[in-house]
Amino acid sequence: MQDWETTDVIICGCGPTGAALSAYLGQMGIPNVVLEKEKDITTDPRGIALDEDGIRVLQGVGLYDSIYTEIGTCMTRFNFVSGIHTDLKKDPFLALDYSTTAGGTGHVGFICHKQPILEKKLRGAMGVSPSCNLRSEATVVDLREDDQWTYCTYEDSKGDRHNIRARFFIGTDGKTGYTRKQYLERKGVHMEKVTDEFYDETWVALNWHITLPTPKTHPNFPLWQLGYTPEQVYDLFFPEEFRFLCNSYRPAVCGRFGLPDDRLWRFEFFVRPDEDGNHMSSREMIRKIVFPYITHSGNRYQLSEDIQFPEDCIDILRSRPFAFSARSCNVWAKDRVVLCGDSAHVFPPFGGQGIASGFRDSLSLAWRLSMLCRHHPSDTQAHHKVFEAWYLERKQQLEKSLASTIQNGKFVTEGQPLKAAARDWYFWLVQLVPSWKRQLELGNRRDGLVRYTHSDGMPFMPDLNGGLNLPQVYCKDASGTVRFTDDIIFGSHGIFQLFVYLRSSKELQAAREVVNGAKQLSEAGIVADKVPFVVERMESDGTGHGDANVFELANGETFAQSPLCHQRPDPLFYDQYLLRDQVRGKYVLVRGDRFVFAACNNETEFNRAVRSMLGYIHQTNV
Repeated sequence: MQDWETTDVIICGCGPTGAALSAYLGQMGIPNVVLEKEKDITTDPRGIALDEDGIRVLQGVGLYDSIYTEIGTCMTRFNFVSGIHTDLKKDPFLALDYSTTAGGTGHVGFICHKQPILEKKLRGAMGVSPSCNLRSEATVVDLREDDQWTYCTYEDSKGDRHNIRARFFIGTDGKTGYTRKQYLERKGVHMEKVTDEFYDETWVALNWHITLPTPKTHPNFPLWQLGYTPEQVYDLFFPEEFRFLCNSYRPAVCGRFGLPDDRLWRFEFFVRPDEDGNHMSSREMIRKIVFPYITHSGNRYQLSEDIQFPEDCIDILRSRPFAFSARSCNVWAKDRVVLCGDSAHVFPPFGGQGIASGFRDSLSLAWRLSMLCRHHPSDTQAHHKVFEAWYLERKQQLEKSLASTIQNGKFVTEGQPLKAAARDWYFWLVQLVPSWKRQLELGNRRDGLVRYTHSDGMPFMPDLNGGLNLPQVYCKDASGTVRFTDDIIFGSHGIFQLFVYLRSSKELQAAREVVNGAKQLSEAGIVADKVPFVVERMESDGTGHGDANVFELANGETFAQSPLCHQRPDPLFYDQYLLRDQVRGKYVLVRGDRFVFAACNNETEFNRAVRSMLGYIHQTNV
């Protein structure tokens, strides 16, 4: 077809999910074209929270240096506050500390980010690879497929039409986008509720930009005479911690987002069934519902009148209703067309899982697409099996994320006072036990390492601890530079990777012989003499010292003194032996999405795992 441009993958939509998918495909050398109907990145800060898995995805596309300097800030505490009131300073019945490194990623629990900057940086990561091609103002108007190709027609900003074909077409264009609504719904793909425990609701999302009042701009503001500075006034009215306001009449969520100097504040509140969302997002109703939260009683300061933060210091960037629900498509792939991110599933806003789940989709799909494009571009049966297993795996992780989101939502939206009182008393009693209190504060994040339950076609070996989300720790290279283990393991961006975990450098020689003896590794693109060795303890006999492929574990104090810890909290509760305790293997084969394929303790297991890995790549053992 001479008039059809050809590529490997077409991605429809360049939001966070599509951009991340393109960037990871670009790392793997898979040509891809991204079609985005908008001219520019929207300036509307929509999503504001990103969990540690999402941070890890940003790290994987080379954006770690921008996370705390341009994209966002660590979210320290999530305070759950009960009662019908407007006091943001009220003590919480539960506080979760997300400034710690208690999970399995080496990162803090959450950052509050600016989505426009996040998307800008992701597009920059796409631009690093010549395999990525972004086309803005490109609107898909037709899509069809046969056994070998997908055929897409799109219009540019001038109305001219262009034809492009690809092995696979990925819809990352959201829940109302072309891919699902215009193409796949008529093929039987539809959104459906994934749980009966949640319900559809409407909330109003409000973004404010705050300007500091000063004695010069607001000479009559009463707190100046008490010695407060502009920064202190800002902290008083817009406290740093994120708050879930468990008000039985009108639940709400509020907190800062972006960088500290951005002075951005998010407030979301529940729209009752008898209320109109558009009316509730009007300035009149915002003044009625939200302004009491930034009005303090004069008694707090021994003053005769209440004090409201100056309204002319507030710039409303966004105020609009939105509906939330928990839904997922009945299938995520139909023939050669695949749904990813919000196109495939939608989340309520209580767990910061929207963008993060799209990122997980992208990361887990990228290496599979790479494998299919390289080894099975025309094999319909192979890609059907691969996409089916991808869906079943992601569904497991999606359900885990959804369970956490639902739990947060129950706290926030409990409308029965007696149940709310019982909830508060329960958490008060539990927190009388220090160890239980600490476990609650950490949000059970150590238990957050996903482990897939195996079924036919899934690419891992359950008897060799496969299916585990690989923990990330810190290490030092030969020069003493502190590194993340992901950066040394996945530096070559292959479909599969191998690393070796050793207790002592004395084991290096024997381990190298095992790796070098596995001649079939090269068939998976793994170069034996570049395999990284992570060592707990470097011995004084000099073995491994100065070796570019040998990395020694680093403790939290060493990380805290390194540039990697700049502008983020020190790694409190970090466990440098998490890899050893969780992976439980010496020769570890891992997939491109940071999941363990097999963790082997001897040469026999390792050789068996290599054969199984190659069988999956060539689709001979599924």
